Amino acid sequence: MLLHIHHTTRYAYEAPLRLSTQVLRLTPRPTPGLQVQRWALDLPGRAVPFPDTWGNAAHVLTLDGARREILLRADGVVLTPDGAATPEPDDALPPEVFLRATPLTEPDAAIAAFAEPFRARLAGDPRQGLVELAAALLQRMPYIPGGTDAATAAPQAFANGHGVCQDHAQVFIACLRLLGLPARYVSGYLATDAEHVASHAWAEVRLPEGWLGFDVSNSGFADGHHVRLAYGADYLDACPVRGMRVGGGLEQLATFVRITQDQ
Repeated sequence: MLLHIHHTTRYAYEAPLRLSTQVLRLTPRPTPGLQVQRWALDLPGRAVPFPDTWGNAAHVLTLDGARREILLRADGVVLTPDGAATPEPDDALPPEVFLRATPLTEPDAAIAAFAEPFRARLAGDPRQGLVELAAALLQRMPYIPGGTDAATAAPQAFANGHGVCQDHAQVFIACLRLLGLPARYVSGYLATDAEHVASHAWAEVRLPEGWLGFDVSNSGFADGHHVRLAYGADYLDACPVRGMRVGGGLEQLATFVRITQDQ
């Protein structure tokens, strides 16, 4: 399917911002079934492109001078597969890199106890094991916004008993790594029937046939409705915008994403 994506991120500050440096991961990362036909960034200054540690297309944007707003726009057209996503081969990084826990995905005793009953199922029938583990996780942590943020680690989200796509992905990844399956965090977009959608997150797991995406929040494997921007070990590695600033006082963030679909 042909997807037209319009993404706007606006930062507003209560006081003048003196200096800002941001790493942007706002350019889709190709997959075997994803073709980027057109993509452009509209930014308030010159951005320097570079491949990050994980091979994602990234830009560094540094702004100085007094300002009360930063407006970031991404716009483009991508062609995705009509059916299920194609398993992806390994890249330059060995899968074992994604067995390492991070501060945001370090499992605690509660997560370990939850994951352990699925070990045999994942070993015998990995795809069905993923479905069953995700279903149990979504029942244990229903999708409820609020109560977590970018700094919430998997154990805290699990203890809360609810979360959003970011939390589902990180707890799922913590479980999979604990059970011996390499797993990575993915940021991107999800095309839905809603007029306005937000950025999305899911996980990718290394199975014998390759890397496959699984969207816990939507109870299924990633498909042509998913457009990957970046992947990494956790949210901090793959988030669309991450940075630091001097000045500005309190910050307000607003994100708008519109995806229209042509068959």
